[in-house]
Amino acid sequence: MKHEHRRNQWTSRLGFVLATAGAAIGLGNLWKFPYLMGRNGGFSFLIAYLVFVLVLGIPVMMLEMSLGRHTGKDPVSSYRQVHPKAGITGLFGVLAAFIILSYYSVIGGWLIKYLVSYATTFTAPADFNAFIGSWEAVFWFFLFLGATVLICLKGVHGIEKVSKIMMPLLFILLLIIIVRSVTLPGAMDGLRFIFVPEQASFSLSSISAALGQVFYSLSLCMGITITYGSYLPKGENIPKSCANVAVMDTLVAVLAGIAIFPAVFAFGLAPGQGPSLIFGTLPKVFGSLAGGPVFAVAFFILILFAAVTSAIALLEVVVSYTVGNWGWPRRRAVLVMGLLIFLLGIPSSLSFGPLADFKIAGYNFFDFVGVLTDNILLPVGGILMCWFLGWKWDLNILADEMEDGCPGFRLRRIWIRCIRYLTPVLVLIVTITGFISIYQTVFGG
Repeated sequence: MKHEHRRNQWTSRLGFVLATAGAAIGLGNLWKFPYLMGRNGGFSFLIAYLVFVLVLGIPVMMLEMSLGRHTGKDPVSSYRQVHPKAGITGLFGVLAAFIILSYYSVIGGWLIKYLVSYATTFTAPADFNAFIGSWEAVFWFFLFLGATVLICLKGVHGIEKVSKIMMPLLFILLLIIIVRSVTLPGAMDGLRFIFVPEQASFSLSSISAALGQVFYSLSLCMGITITYGSYLPKGENIPKSCANVAVMDTLVAVLAGIAIFPAVFAFGLAPGQGPSLIFGTLPKVFGSLAGGPVFAVAFFILILFAAVTSAIALLEVVVSYTVGNWGWPRRRAVLVMGLLIFLLGIPSSLSFGPLADFKIAGYNFFDFVGVLTDNILLPVGGILMCWFLGWKWDLNILADEMEDGCPGFRLRRIWIRCIRYLTPVLVLIVTITGFISIYQTVFGG
């Protein structure tokens, strides 16, 4: 079974890029990035974000993708090939993907509920808080995760086919919503919220926020890029592919802000954050628009596409590890891991209702697993990645891998120095910031 990844490869460069971009483009692009721009200096935040994409995002993506193609294995096996003790690095990524999918699918279920509600009743559910606090939320969570499992059962080619359909439609739907949003009276206030530089609101915390957003938006250290890279044929241009994915990911994030905030400001609503924006504020906008239900359906299809493409990438990481290390056939790996993820996600789904009073270190279960992955597993895994690949191994091996498809890799020396010296510092900042956040929550500091 150890040659499983070599037998299953992407059939086209376009399919690979769209699948990898779909893995990166998720819910965070469509609500968190625009909000962070507006609250952290607008255009100044965007510039900081783009700088970190160049010096952290793309170099680490190149690192992980070339490692995946070089070994042709899952994240844990790939790191073990680097160093006998490095398998823990890949295991952090696999475990993070497993846990993230458990609560990410809960939000995916909410999206399906809203889409079905608008498609059948032409309006949003009456009370968002009542819905997520009920057992009904578990059903929609199961539906979303079940769809993800069905796609992954088809293997790499199934993921590629779905991505080729969903990603172009995502851009089309986003552009349709943008046209409607920016033509509303008062829409310019929303554009100013995002793009006008506000030096008073741009600070060191803004720089930290931009750095963290790059880390999570591009799915760094989750094992996704290594897994998808292991399906990549020789001869493909890895630096170019990583740059294309980063551009698409950033473009969607910026376009999402242009689609959402002009409409929010046009109706005099305060820009919320997270679920309150998608499930609370925007339904009020759609309810006030002529033809609102039509745009609501388009919007929730758009969000659902982004969520599904990210979810299948997360599940593929877990399945790849199970097949490669446990010798399971793919079908068993997908079904069993899907079931285990569903069981872990039930407490998250019930965290706003029956289990609302159940706390771990001051967090409800939904928030706790998010903190565990975002603030601990991923950043610590990033530090281990820099140590084992940058200092315990010869990065020239991966640079040579990138030469296959990118002859005369001109940034070879700069890339190696970046991974060895700059990337560890930036990842350490993300890690320290995460632990400070946990400390403040637990101890009120």
